[in-house]
Amino acid sequence: MDAAPNDETVRIGLRRREVARPGGRLMRNHSTYYGWYVVAASAFALFLGGGAFQAFGLFVETWEQDFGVGVATISVAASLGVLINGLSQPFLGRLVDRSGGRAVMLPALCVLGVACLAMALITTVYLLIALYGVVIAIAVGGVSPVTTGTVVARWFDRRRGAAMSLLAAGSGAGGLLLIPFLAYLLIATDWQTAWIVLGVVVLALGLPLALLVVRNDPMDLGLRADGDDEVSHAVSRRTVPRGPLQVEAWRDSFRSAPMWQLSLTFVVCGVTTSAIAVHFVRWASDEGISTGTAALAFSLLSGVNAAAVLGVGALSDRVERKRLLGGVYFVRFLAFLALILLPGSTAIWVFAVIGGGSWLATVPLTTALTADFYGLKHLGMLSGMVMMAHQLGGAAAVFLFGLVFDQTGTYDPAFITGAVLLVLASLAAFSIREREYSTRYLTPAAVPRGGD
Repeated sequence: MDAAPNDETVRIGLRRREVARPGGRLMRNHSTYYGWYVVAASAFALFLGGGAFQAFGLFVETWEQDFGVGVATISVAASLGVLINGLSQPFLGRLVDRSGGRAVMLPALCVLGVACLAMALITTVYLLIALYGVVIAIAVGGVSPVTTGTVVARWFDRRRGAAMSLLAAGSGAGGLLLIPFLAYLLIATDWQTAWIVLGVVVLALGLPLALLVVRNDPMDLGLRADGDDEVSHAVSRRTVPRGPLQVEAWRDSFRSAPMWQLSLTFVVCGVTTSAIAVHFVRWASDEGISTGTAALAFSLLSGVNAAAVLGVGALSDRVERKRLLGGVYFVRFLAFLALILLPGSTAIWVFAVIGGGSWLATVPLTTALTADFYGLKHLGMLSGMVMMAHQLGGAAAVFLFGLVFDQTGTYDPAFITGAVLLVLASLAAFSIREREYSTRYLTPAAVPRGGD
């Protein structure tokens, strides 16, 4: 005869079937872990924010004509935007650590939506610089991988790599779907209409979804990371020792090599992605390729990127993340070689396929490595510092690429510089001593805890 269940058994069983709603009510715990809904809503916010930022490149030639200025002058708005976005990241990350990602994401989406509507009213390049370069830049920072990634990292432990990659795929989807859609609106109507539609989508879809779904931490719903029950969660926590690089003060993280390696490689990531996002359509136009075709190629790049990000995420829970990170930078180097060596009509498609395989895969890998090395306590701040490095590199590259084109009539010198930097970034990533410092390799069995 079975023994009668004790109070602890009953309590654990209840935990498995029901969780508390905010406000004290109970709801059924469905088979799908709620953290995946948080990933989906955060990915959609990243889709909108990333799409709004990447869309700038579509309008460069149109704004040249409307405002009567050169590529370098238009690039000032994009460069300032990337710079301001980067400088805001540590502050936003710190706010996420203290108040939670929800407190940052919701106001950011509201400001982003209103600012996109206001873009339709600008009449000079100075207003473009102020609105895009400052307001939209900060708003996009509020729904960046720093804020959304910090939230998702708290919902997952064993599946963190896969969850981060699904999140990053949201930004890739912005290029896959939003960029060609806005290009269609630009061709069919005008650039003002495109920005109005984007603003409406942010306010009507993105903001309500984040409001209804996103929660800062699984404990907010009486849950635990990965959907574990109390017993398995307690056992999992006992098997994860404190990592050797985890510190009480976030500043002390910069006394260790991995923080510098991740930051400096991310500078190169910023240089190569931000410059292409702004100048890709303009380069294509100089090669005799239409705006619609260039947008389609960028959409293909984003589609390949989404698939690559998901594949890298699945692998990153099973193998060393640094090997994947180094490989991603090398693949991007090959993509830049295509822009330098091949005719434009061929290079645009080769770059879309090869470049897409590396485009945003660096983001979940870098964020996951930061969490593996330094823990979750200061993850928002540290991710913000790394992202600031990314955006500082991007800001400089956006302006310099435009200046190089105005001075020489070609982007080739800039592309060559990007290719050299990517080789250096690949070598730096491979040199990270992950097995020595990552908590994934500090379990009693000395193997990663990733996998099913």
